[in-house]
Amino acid sequence: MKFIDKIIKSEYRSTRDNVVKEFYIPLLGDAVLYKRAVGFFSSTALIEISKGISRLVNNGGKILLIASPKLSEDDLIAIGKGYEMKNEVIERALMNSILPPIDIFEEKRLNLLANLIAEGRLEIKIAFMENNNHIGMFHEKMGLIYDEEGNVIAFTGSMNETMTAFSHNYESIDVFCSWTQDKERVYAKERNFYSIWNDKEPNVQIIDFPQIAKEKFESYRVSKVNENIDELEYFSERSESPIVYSTGPKIPNNVELHDYQNEAINNWKANNYIGIFDMATGTGKTYTGLGAIANLYDNLQKNLAVVIVCPYQHLVEQWVEDIKKFGMKPIVGYSASTQRDWKNRLKNAVTSFNLGVKKHFCFIATNATFSSAFVQEQIDKLKGNIVLVVDEAHNFGAAHLSKMLNPKIPYRLALSATLERHGDEEGTEKLFNYFGEKCIEYTLKQAIDSNKLTPYYYYPILVCLNEDELSEYKELTTQVIKYCTTDKKGKLKLSDKAKMILIKRARLVAAAQEKIVMLAEKIEDYKDDSHMLVYCGAATMQDLDYVEGSVQADEKRQIDIVANLLGNKFNMRVSKFTSEESAEEREELKAVFSTGKQLQTLIAIRCLDEGVNIPSIKTAFILASSTNPKEYVQRRGRVLRKYPGKNFAKIYDFITLPVSIAEAESMSEDEIRSLRSLAIKEIDRMKDFASIAENPSVADQIINDITYSYRLNEVGGEENDLI
Repeated sequence: MKFIDKIIKSEYRSTRDNVVKEFYIPLLGDAVLYKRAVGFFSSTALIEISKGISRLVNNGGKILLIASPKLSEDDLIAIGKGYEMKNEVIERALMNSILPPIDIFEEKRLNLLANLIAEGRLEIKIAFMENNNHIGMFHEKMGLIYDEEGNVIAFTGSMNETMTAFSHNYESIDVFCSWTQDKERVYAKERNFYSIWNDKEPNVQIIDFPQIAKEKFESYRVSKVNENIDELEYFSERSESPIVYSTGPKIPNNVELHDYQNEAINNWKANNYIGIFDMATGTGKTYTGLGAIANLYDNLQKNLAVVIVCPYQHLVEQWVEDIKKFGMKPIVGYSASTQRDWKNRLKNAVTSFNLGVKKHFCFIATNATFSSAFVQEQIDKLKGNIVLVVDEAHNFGAAHLSKMLNPKIPYRLALSATLERHGDEEGTEKLFNYFGEKCIEYTLKQAIDSNKLTPYYYYPILVCLNEDELSEYKELTTQVIKYCTTDKKGKLKLSDKAKMILIKRARLVAAAQEKIVMLAEKIEDYKDDSHMLVYCGAATMQDLDYVEGSVQADEKRQIDIVANLLGNKFNMRVSKFTSEESAEEREELKAVFSTGKQLQTLIAIRCLDEGVNIPSIKTAFILASSTNPKEYVQRRGRVLRKYPGKNFAKIYDFITLPVSIAEAESMSEDEIRSLRSLAIKEIDRMKDFASIAENPSVADQIINDITYSYRLNEVGGEENDLI
C-alpha cells in the first residue's frame, strides 16, 4: 500500500500507542529505504523493530543508521585525559551493546541483521560530538521512511531505538509527510541527514561501523536469509501464537481488481485458461496475471503447479514481491538467486507434486534459466495441473525460446504490452498458436482515458546526421544490403551479420552530435525545473550483443556528455541512472529524485526498457528512441505512470533524419531512396505518439513536411524501406 493511502497520525506517544506495531511495522512493510539517526545504539533496539525491517527486506529495501555509542563517564574521562584512544573506547562500547540472543525469537532476528550488514543492506555509521578535544554524545533523533513512489515520512522526537524506550519510558515522536503541508519540514530533515551521513555537519564526527563490531554480528549469522524471511513474522511477539499464512494463490484482502482486469480473467477462463493479456505498461498486468492464477487454483480444487517466466533478474525480483502478496512462496531460479539450492527445491517440488504429496508450488525464473536443460527436464517431468505464465511474452517468439513452449502444459497465459513481434511474422504466429487468443487488449489510450495513466504533450525535435555520420550511415546501409537474402516469397530476410550491422547503425543514429546541440537549446527553459529524465543510448534488450548489467562504450560517451552539459553549463543537479548502479543505489536515487529538491534530472540508459518504474518523471527528453513499436510503447507507458501532483507529462522526442528537410528536397530519386527507410520509421513512431497526445497537430505538420521532402508517397524502392 502506498504511504498516501495509509492513516498516519501526526504524533505517537508510548503511553497510548504501540509505536512498533502502529508506526514502524506498517510503514516499513511498504518501504524501500529507511534512514534513521538516533541517540544510543544497541542490538536489542534493532531486534525490536526487526519485525518491520523483515518486510522492508522483502521489498528489496535498505537501511541507513546513524547512532552514538553509549559511553560511560569513565569512558569520557579516559578519552579526555588521553588514557585510551577514543576509537578503542568507542569500539568497546559498541561491542558491549551487541548482546547475545536470549531465545529463538532474538536468534532469528540477529541472523537477519547479520545478513543485512554482510550484504551491505544495513549500513551503520557512528556519530559523536567533538569540540576542543572534548567528546560529547550525539543526540539527533529523527527518521526518514521512503516508499517506492518516492513519498517520504519524516519523524522526530524523544524516542531512542531501545527496548526500554519502545515499551517502558514516556516517549513521543512527531510525524511529517512529504505530500502534505509539512513537505518543507521533510526536505529539511533529508538535508540534515545527508549532511550528517556524509560527515559535513559542524562538530559532529562520523566514523564507519567498526570491523570488530561487524565481526561480532557475523558470529550470530547462522544461515542465509532467503525467500522464507516471512517466517520471521510467525511470532509477532514472543508470547503470541503463530500467524497462519495462505498456502496457495489468493487475491489479498487489500487488493481489489478493476473491472477490466476481472473481465480479462473471465475471458481467460472461458477460453479454457489459455490466452493473452495484451495490456499497456502501468495498467496492472502483473496483478491481473496473479489474479488469474488464483482463479484457476480455486477452480482446480487448489491443485496447481505454477511456473512464471520473466526476461531479466530484476523483473523476477519485482514479481517475487507480488507473488508473496498473493499467498505463494516461490522457488526463485536464476544464476544469482539468493536461494542457492533452488535446483534441489525445484526437483523436490516436482517429485512431490507428481506423487500428490504437495498440491501446489510456484517456480519463477528468467528466460535464460527457464530454457536451461535442467529446468526443461523438470518441466517435462511435471504431470497434472500446470500453468505457464510468461511475462513480456513477445520474447518467446524467437527461434530458441519458442522451442521451450511445452505443448504438454494445459494452462497458458502470455502477458505483454505488445505481443506482435516487429518484423517477425513467423515468431508472432508461433506465439498465437501456443497462447491462443487475446483475452483483453487494453491500450495506452484506454488507460489514459480511464485515468490509469497520465495525459501527455508530445514535441518532436528534428535533428540530422552531420557529414561524417551520414557517410558512415550510407556505408553501413550498403553492408546490410550485402548480407540480406530473400525467402521463397521474395521477401528480404536479415542474416545475423546484417542484424549486427543494423545495431551498429542504430547506435550511430542514437549518438548523432546535433542531439546535444538541440538538447542544450530545449533544456534552457527547464533548467530550474525538476522531475526530468534525459534518456540516452541506442542499445536495447533485444540486441544480439546485449549483456544484462552492461553499458556500451558509445552509450557511456553520450551520457557523460549530457551529464557535463547539464551539470556544468546549466548548473543543474543531475545524476546518472544506469545498469552500472546497484539496485540499492537506484532505489535511493529514485527516492531523492521524487522530492525534486536535491536532484532535478536523471540521465538514464535503458531504464525504461528494463521495467524500472520512476513514476515521478514529468518531462522526458528522449535522445535515443527505438524504431521498434514494442520498445517505444513500453518506454512511453513508464513515463506516463500516475504520481501525486502530476497532471500531465511532456515528451520531447528527438527525431533523427539522414539529411534535413531542405536538403532532401534537392536530392535525386536514387539518392533519397537509399535514405528514406529511417524517415519512414521515425514517422511511424511520431504518428503513434501524436495519435493520443493532447497536441497532435504539432507532430502532424512535421510528418507532412518529411513526407513531402523525402517523397514517401511515391512508388519505388520499397525493398529498401525494410532496412
